[in-house]
Amino acid sequence: MGLEIAAAFRRCGSAMLGLIVGASLLATEAASADGTPAKELFGAKALPAAMAPSSFGFYAKGCLAGGVAIPTDGPTWQAMRLSRNRRWGHPQMIALIERFSHDAAEKIGWPGLLLGDISQPRGGPMTSGHASHQIGLDADIWLTPMPQRTLSYQERESISATSMLQKNKFLTVDPSIWTPTHARLIMMAASYPHVERVFVNPAIKKKLCDTWKGDRSALGKVRPIYGHDYHFHIRIKCPEGSVGCKGQARVPAGDGCDKSLAWWFTDEPWAKPKKKPEKPVKPTFAKLSDLPKACALVLDGPPPASEQEVTYGTAYRSATTASAPATAVPAAATSIEAVIGAATAAPLENVPVPLPRPALQ
Repeated sequence: MGLEIAAAFRRCGSAMLGLIVGASLLATEAASADGTPAKELFGAKALPAAMAPSSFGFYAKGCLAGGVAIPTDGPTWQAMRLSRNRRWGHPQMIALIERFSHDAAEKIGWPGLLLGDISQPRGGPMTSGHASHQIGLDADIWLTPMPQRTLSYQERESISATSMLQKNKFLTVDPSIWTPTHARLIMMAASYPHVERVFVNPAIKKKLCDTWKGDRSALGKVRPIYGHDYHFHIRIKCPEGSVGCKGQARVPAGDGCDKSLAWWFTDEPWAKPKKKPEKPVKPTFAKLSDLPKACALVLDGPPPASEQEVTYGTAYRSATTASAPATAVPAAATSIEAVIGAATAAPLENVPVPLPRPALQ
């Protein structure tokens, strides 16, 4: 496949995928023949595929071409768990995190974001921790505010996020930990037009339903799910031009404070299986052949010269600045309601672009 296919991919982008994907079939067959799980193949890649940015497949079954990394440190964020090498994403996802972190600090006084997992350099299944996060369009944000100092590498590996739940009490937010600013942070994340969903613990969703007094038009995007009491999960829409990306159904109309939420407070979601299998079930893992065919090409694509090239360098800027201008927030918008109103008024095709960066030293 080599550089010729990579160059063709850059020139033609996703529209030419059907013409060149056949070249990846041999790699697919070779990797699948020995039963190697796809998570091992993608987890072994330290750098992305140097291709046009595109997400292939679904959030929980796919891969990422042309991924970029968010810097480990920014003016309003710090990345955690650096050893996992999961601070990669589609350029639009990385730009959204930057914009969100800036807005959160400026508009609601959040000290800064601690970033959890985004995606692997080429997306794909992970060796641990997630079923989704495979196409570079998901990101975990800790509910613990960023400290006003730079954390050491060891601290980023060992510090635990703070749960918002009250101990020894079923699905109840701890009032000594939860603050109105936590609510504003989650609702701000949901307010961006390009955000598809924000996943939180059912107790946090209920807390928002019971206490949020501002604009509730984005509250329906905040979806209850297991876990997610230490962090919330942002998912954005399939970017324009990612023809192989499979989007999710629109969220139902309304604020989501209905029977679908009440279900989480019944026994059914937490009930243990009634019958244990007679024999232990051997786990099965997705193989490369189970993913979209484009993922073989992504897996085999050439890497960039260095991580810096797709973090701070021209490759990052050129991949993102072609996007439409970011949603403008009026300078007079000092409340979360005004921020949400400004974002909601923007057309859906508007996507975030990165903030200006200082020149490299």
